[in-house]
Amino acid sequence: MPQEIKDAKSHSCIRAAKWIPVLFIMLITFWSYYVYVVEFCLYTVDPFAKKVTYMVVYHVVFFMFYWTYFKTICTGIGTVPDQFKLPDGEYDRLMHADSEEMARSILETFASVLPTTNYTVGGSVRYCKKCRHIKPDRSHHCSVCGECVLKMDHHCPWINNCVGFTNYKYFVLFLCYSLAYCLFITATTAQYFVRYWTGKSSQGHFQILFLFFVGITFTMSLVTLTGYHFYLTAHNRTTLEAFRPVVFYDGPDKNGYDMGTCTNFHEVFGDCVVRWFFPVAARKGDGLSFAVRSRIHNYDAIDSSHSSSERS
Repeated sequence: MPQEIKDAKSHSCIRAAKWIPVLFIMLITFWSYYVYVVEFCLYTVDPFAKKVTYMVVYHVVFFMFYWTYFKTICTGIGTVPDQFKLPDGEYDRLMHADSEEMARSILETFASVLPTTNYTVGGSVRYCKKCRHIKPDRSHHCSVCGECVLKMDHHCPWINNCVGFTNYKYFVLFLCYSLAYCLFITATTAQYFVRYWTGKSSQGHFQILFLFFVGITFTMSLVTLTGYHFYLTAHNRTTLEAFRPVVFYDGPDKNGYDMGTCTNFHEVFGDCVVRWFFPVAARKGDGLSFAVRSRIHNYDAIDSSHSSSERS
């Protein structure tokens, strides 16, 4: 068998394996749907009014869960515009540069006309060797996706996609509705679990009891994860930036993009509060440049110094 065919089959197997976590999520939610709707609501819950209420609320939350989940999975990560990519001539010069200083000069000259304010720890222009372009601010190369992701937060195996500028709102909503889904299941099945556990009821369905344990387990994990991403949103940081602060021309600054909690939430969720709760596009900006708090402070300082000099 030719090596090319072997490589193609191996690549196809790897791509298929990446969907296993997604398949797991779908299987466990479909199982929970059957247990909650059929075994719990139809055969266990009384009276009828409570049965109907549970069914209605459950299906609303279930629908929102899957809507946000598929929006997070199916939304593209966004592509870096061609203006950031080195032309063939510049790329050849970079590859044949005699020194690091010359290579750095080539990149700095090309990046001087681009809207970039981020640098490496060493003060160099951020350049992706694999994609052959200058990295836009807050973007990073994902080895799993094989390309640079705008405002990359992290790569999530549970959605088989990167979380970044284009789908971060959907991801946060997915966490919120996942938490709501697990909380609702746990809260409504808890009384039946307690009855069975205390011996007040001898009719305990194993799948309902197991559903309660699964719900409370996922709830504890999701509370932490959801709270953490609300914290990141409130401070306008990504997961990567929380571990390694962004480096500006005047050094690293973990709060460089923090424009205030309200403004930060509007940047991710948009200005219309009603649209905050639905996975519809409402983000601000183009994912290439962002308002920088440190720059605003510097401009204020410069303006103040100019005014003082003019008065003198």
